[in-house]
Amino acid sequence: MSLRTSSVAPKHKDDKWGLLYVSPFFVIFGIFGLLPILFTVYVSFFHWDPLAGHNYIGFENFRHLFTDPYFYRAVRNTFSIFLISFLPQTILALLLANFLANPNLKGKVFWRTVLLVPWVTSILSVAIIFSELFGQNYGMVNVAMRYLGLSHIGIHNINWVGQTLPSHIAIASMIIYRNLGYASLIYLASMLAIPRDLYESASLDGASKLQQFRYVTIPQLKNTLTFMLIVGTIGGLQTFLEPLTYGGVQGGDSRQFSTLALYLYEQIIINNKLGYAAAIGVAITILTVIISGVNFLVTRRISGSDS
Repeated sequence: MSLRTSSVAPKHKDDKWGLLYVSPFFVIFGIFGLLPILFTVYVSFFHWDPLAGHNYIGFENFRHLFTDPYFYRAVRNTFSIFLISFLPQTILALLLANFLANPNLKGKVFWRTVLLVPWVTSILSVAIIFSELFGQNYGMVNVAMRYLGLSHIGIHNINWVGQTLPSHIAIASMIIYRNLGYASLIYLASMLAIPRDLYESASLDGASKLQQFRYVTIPQLKNTLTFMLIVGTIGGLQTFLEPLTYGGVQGGDSRQFSTLALYLYEQIIINNKLGYAAAIGVAITILTVIISGVNFLVTRRISGSDS
């Protein structure tokens, strides 16, 4: 009996030290993560003015939110920009990662470093450059379209700021430019972890490079694709800096690219409605949790059915 207690006691002691070592993470998360969320939920039930005080109004902010046409427009714009940016970004990132995974590629460190340059570039600089690229009269994109002869089929001098779909494409292009390198390196890390034996076996069976990419690489990246889909969804629902720097707080003259995060910011800075902005923040959080859960369940079921 004494031997059992002597062998168990050190284990409990080690557990206590382990909890002590990981406790800073939970303390920091509680202060800077959990408490702001709880306070936001609390504020959403008030008409909150930091100068004039606040009064409890119950679910009035949420009732107004569900009947606010600007909120639903922001939801549509957010999902539109997300879809236009995420799908091409994923395809390009997979192709770039597959190119960088080539064992015969020279200057690997150089190319991987170059991919991170847009990631560390100031968003303001990116917005200025893309505003010039997508200028209506003298922007390089419209000039290139004229040289390609697209004006003969009615595609010329597109207003990349004033129209809804073109503005979404322009903002999505900024997002792709900034995030492409980061996504490529994430996929590259996963590709380098794939055993080379699988490619050698496929090559011996007569599979081409395209077939190896389709039947070997992509199935091995399921977990990474799931991770990037969830992270991309969360980031897409929080799209803020790109539309703000591209067209101002209201997201264009007719709110053609006003996103959820930008609409929340407008309520705080312009309208001084902190309680209503908190309700929008709660709605964004709920949408993020629901969509991330659906993405996880769908990708998990697909992965399970394929296995």
